[in-house]
Amino acid sequence: MMDTGGDSGGTMKPENFLPDDYRPVDSEPFMNERQTEYFRRKLQDWRTDLLADSRDTIETLQEGTRNIPDVNDRASEETDRALELRTRDRQRKLVNKIDAALRRIDEGEYGYCEKTGEPISLKRLDARPIATMTLEAQERHERREKVHRDD
Repeated sequence: MMDTGGDSGGTMKPENFLPDDYRPVDSEPFMNERQTEYFRRKLQDWRTDLLADSRDTIETLQEGTRNIPDVNDRASEETDRALELRTRDRQRKLVNKIDAALRRIDEGEYGYCEKTGEPISLKRLDARPIATMTLEAQERHERREKVHRDD
C-alpha cells in the first residue's frame, strides 16, 4: 500500500512521473519540480555511466598486469595504464561534482549561480549539468584566474 499521508521525506512525488521526451523550457517556472527531476535523472544517469566505466577500467588494469618481455611493448602498456589511471582520476573528480550537484538539488540551490544567485540558463545546465555559475560569472572567474596566473 502506498503512503498518501504527510510528507515523510521519502514519499513518491508527482515529478517522479516525468515523460521520457520531457525537456526543460524557459516558458515554465525555473527549477520547478519537472525541471528539478529532469536534472536529477540526468545527473544520476551520468554518474551511473561513469561508475560503470570506472569498474571496467579497474578490471582492465587488474587483468593487464603481466610480465611482458619486450621493452617497447612493456613501455607501451605502461603508457596505456598511466592514461587509464589519469582518466579514472578525472572520472572520480567528475563523480564528486555530480554528487555536489545532486546535493544542491536536494537543498533547493541547484540551477542558481553560486557567485550572483541568478538562474543559470537551462541551455547551459542541459549541456553541463554540474555548472555552478552563469556563463558570465564563469567567464569573469576564468579571466581573474588567468590574470593571477600570469603574475
